[in-house]
Amino acid sequence: MTTPLFAAIRDEIVETGPIDIARYMALCLGHPVHGYYRTRDPLGARGDFVTAPEISQMFGELIGIWIALTWASMGGPNPLVLAELGPGRGTLMADALRALGRAAPDGKPAIHLVETSPVLRAAQASRLGAAFPTWHDGIETLPDGPMIVIANEFFDALPVRQFQRTERGWCERLVGLSPDGGRLAFGLAAEPDREIAAQAPVGALMTVPGPALDIVRTLSRRIVAQGGALLAIDYGHVRPGFGDTLQAVSAHRFTDPLLAPGEADLTTHVDFAALGRAAAGEGARIDGPLDQQAFLLNLGLRQRADRLKGAASHAQAEAIDAAFHRLTASGKRGMGSLFQAIGIVDPRLASLSGFNSVASTIKT
Repeated sequence: MTTPLFAAIRDEIVETGPIDIARYMALCLGHPVHGYYRTRDPLGARGDFVTAPEISQMFGELIGIWIALTWASMGGPNPLVLAELGPGRGTLMADALRALGRAAPDGKPAIHLVETSPVLRAAQASRLGAAFPTWHDGIETLPDGPMIVIANEFFDALPVRQFQRTERGWCERLVGLSPDGGRLAFGLAAEPDREIAAQAPVGALMTVPGPALDIVRTLSRRIVAQGGALLAIDYGHVRPGFGDTLQAVSAHRFTDPLLAPGEADLTTHVDFAALGRAAAGEGARIDGPLDQQAFLLNLGLRQRADRLKGAASHAQAEAIDAAFHRLTASGKRGMGSLFQAIGIVDPRLASLSGFNSVASTIKT
């Protein structure tokens, strides 16, 4: 499909040659004029996908309780930097602040939102205006001080590089043009990357999440030096492995990642093992990973659902049950086992709530 961004990508390839997957993702999602997140609100039934905070207020409320408990374990520093990476419409933060206000009525955290989309910033301003948030284009400008960071479905949309094992070695996967120049096509670099020593059969595909690792390392150093924790919840895997997880979603359906650049959401499965090793390398402690079902149930999702149903109509109670199932069920129809939660923590703090002292499975 020809899109405005296709023309820009085609021209770049014609001028400088095939581009790597990281460059392709960065253009598709963040191009200043035609980027997916720059031009639309992708969330909800009318968008392309639905996130946990949009499914039910219970999700954000439990995150608010988690923030209150983590804040208390830090000794209640005031002010506290409360940051969210990729806050969507602001739904999670709004629900979290409502619960946090009840759990810690004397606390007044400073709200900081890392968001590049003008469309989503406008939605966040509408929903969170009373909290007087500060917006940032990246983590580099977050203020100093004790900090709690929330990252729900953030890392999966960051650019990655991919390499395929060939007889010659690991060759980088690239995006170029079809022979007629009318569409995009995957290909491989002519020469292998001599620095990659991983062992795998010919044909194996390896994903390297460079930007995600850089962000985790930076925040981990900050957390170790100044105190705090990061909670990341995302679609991903907890054991290292090979395989192609690059995917595109449009109108709640999977589609070809190269078909309509700029018109579909692009993501990859988050490698939680790699994130954990990166954080541990900076001196942080890792809690988890734990699947979303266990994490939310540990935080009291079932009790919160029962409490809401106690004052609900029959139709409302059915909607609460449906949301509970969507958040916790296993398999493709639920998020419970597909999504994982991980805590990256100041090692001086006790085990984070929700993880229930589960020993980390990540080998560092």
